[in-house]
Amino acid sequence: MDIPAMRASFSRAAAHGDQVPLWFYSHLFLTHPETRDMFPVSMATQRDRLFAALGEVMARVDDLEALVPILQQLGRDHRKFGALAAHYPAVGASLLTTLEHFDDDWDEELAASWTEAYGLIAEVMIGAADEAAEQPAWWEAEVVAHERRTLDVAVVHVRPRTPLEYLPGQAISLEIDQRPRLWRWYSPANAPRPDGVLELHVKARDGGPVSSALVRLTQVGDVMRLGPPVGHLGLDTESDRDLLLVAGGTGLAPLKAVVDQVARHGPPRRVDLFVGARTEDAFYDRADLRRLEQEHPWLTVTPAVSQEKGSPSEHGDIGDVVLRHGPWNSRDVYIAGNPAMIEDTVTRLIHSGVPMSRIRTEVFGPSRPSPTLDGKVTE
Repeated sequence: MDIPAMRASFSRAAAHGDQVPLWFYSHLFLTHPETRDMFPVSMATQRDRLFAALGEVMARVDDLEALVPILQQLGRDHRKFGALAAHYPAVGASLLTTLEHFDDDWDEELAASWTEAYGLIAEVMIGAADEAAEQPAWWEAEVVAHERRTLDVAVVHVRPRTPLEYLPGQAISLEIDQRPRLWRWYSPANAPRPDGVLELHVKARDGGPVSSALVRLTQVGDVMRLGPPVGHLGLDTESDRDLLLVAGGTGLAPLKAVVDQVARHGPPRRVDLFVGARTEDAFYDRADLRRLEQEHPWLTVTPAVSQEKGSPSEHGDIGDVVLRHGPWNSRDVYIAGNPAMIEDTVTRLIHSGVPMSRIRTEVFGPSRPSPTLDGKVTE
């Protein structure tokens, strides 16, 4: 494979913007109409994901150690869409046709490189899917509690009908009957419990069909489907360092799961959890955080607001508030929230002396980057 030539080819095609995924899906659905049922009725969001995923593949295509695990997870996860080995050649043919259409410098050498690259990608994904064949492609789960905490935030408890194993800090995709074939990602706010119940924190986003339905339409007794867990924010079980946890918005969920894991399984350690919001009204989980702080003397919870100076909570950007309580050089650090908050907090902590190797992050928001390349979003 001529990787530099492939990257240049991809850049030339991607420069045509929305025309490229529109061409790809039009070609795929016309030549293989049976694939249409795997996708949502509205393709507006899905179109954006194709080349975002391809861009990540191209960025890592010469680093197989990093790329192969991602492709394996992607292959396992795509079973929930009904993807079969027979679908891969169809997708590959439409991909090459699309790249050729938008690349004036396309030639036989490029075609050969892309054919080889796609063949390897498909082989890894199909192999991982085959190895996971004895596991469910998805888990049905019943809504057992639904509590509207604010105008646009709900805490939803769901119980899978068959056991679903996951690690605290991982994310799980879900699909609801009101929004078929629109899978969205949420991180459980608890470690695995004996009763199997998962606590999900959902914020209704503007233009977010799934999040809005989960907050405003979902009721106790509804059934949803859960995909296999993915993610990398989980607690480092090889370390016994004290923890610094920094959350913004519904980024609280995976960090609350980490607190739950420490409470259930140890080892004993200090945990400082900082929770940032714009105003006091946005602290949707305050009562339960107080409960956790009262039950666990090793846990300190510090809320901070950035836009309400009369608030009883600390005032300022969460990264600034965190530094006021430092230093944190001896801690393992976990941060979850919107991209701007994460970037600011990570930068401040590194400048204060915290090694980047001890900082783990997860983005929550309308366009949440996914380690599995499928455009993970929490809407």
